[in-house]
Amino acid sequence: MIKTSNGEEIFIIDAHIALWDGSKENQLNIHGEQFISCFYDYHKNLSPKEYWWPKNEFVKYSPEKLVNDVFIEGCVDMAIFQPVLLKEFYKNGFGNFEANEELAKKYPSRFICNGTFDPRHGERGLEQLEENKEKYNWQGVKLYTADWYGNSKGYKLSDDWSKRYLEKCQELGIRNIHIHKGPTITPLNRDAFDVADVDDAASCFPELNFIVEHVGLPRLEDFCWIATQEKNVYAGLAVAIALIHTRPRYFAQIISELLYWLDEDRIIFGSDYAIWEPKWIIEKFLEFELPEDIQEETGVTLDLEVKKKILAGNVARLYNIDIEKQKEKLKNCKLYKYTA
Repeated sequence: MIKTSNGEEIFIIDAHIALWDGSKENQLNIHGEQFISCFYDYHKNLSPKEYWWPKNEFVKYSPEKLVNDVFIEGCVDMAIFQPVLLKEFYKNGFGNFEANEELAKKYPSRFICNGTFDPRHGERGLEQLEENKEKYNWQGVKLYTADWYGNSKGYKLSDDWSKRYLEKCQELGIRNIHIHKGPTITPLNRDAFDVADVDDAASCFPELNFIVEHVGLPRLEDFCWIATQEKNVYAGLAVAIALIHTRPRYFAQIISELLYWLDEDRIIFGSDYAIWEPKWIIEKFLEFELPEDIQEETGVTLDLEVKKKILAGNVARLYNIDIEKQKEKLKNCKLYKYTA
């Protein structure tokens, strides 16, 4: 938790973290190496140099390191796992539900563990989704529409099977649908991450929340036009917010467009750990001010109250988190720490 100069507490929920295994031992083929290497390029190209990790530490890191980087050093109070399986690239999958759950049990009230599904798994996958909801009590899922499955190199949310899975989510009470719709990762296809299919899904399922991770980059304009008419579409800032270091004006353009087209109640912070550590992103975001010309053109506001909504308030509403009650709970946690 961070305290401002006037002593105000800033509660932070990192809505996009992962615990992955991209190691050689887990790689199924060359694509596993390509994928984790692309992640590492994003890490080095956008992180401050003092936050660069050696690649051998990046490909597979310990749960203890995650806890330290996110909570102890990173100022975060709660975090949401957004797993990606990539079973065509990794023997045991890139992410692991059980590992996430184990960490959540070790540190109560710190984590929310989301799951995933692939509509190409058909009836068997629908049954598995029900079983996973029963086992893990998922509140959300993370979808990777460019993931490979057999001869298929992606799917759309507008596909018939996708709609059957979304219907099942609605039936089971899995209300938060996080979707990677942003920069591609080698060897996945860029077009399979196109944001256009969110429009149809959001219209068909108004009771579900569609959190578009990475705000559709590089298709920000498409995303904004969809989100301005579909009020159940949210902007997940992971990746976009990391540009605050190397491309601050570009980030200013992105955040001002989001504030102009959506509103301050539908923008959600995520660090995308472990591609980036939350500490430097949060610190830079709290210090960040919009350039005068951009603010004058868009007429938007990015003050502390808006930043507090982005850093916690908006996602807390989606996941029914009472921030004041959560603060009291965490004061007894061994990870509790203020950063002034």
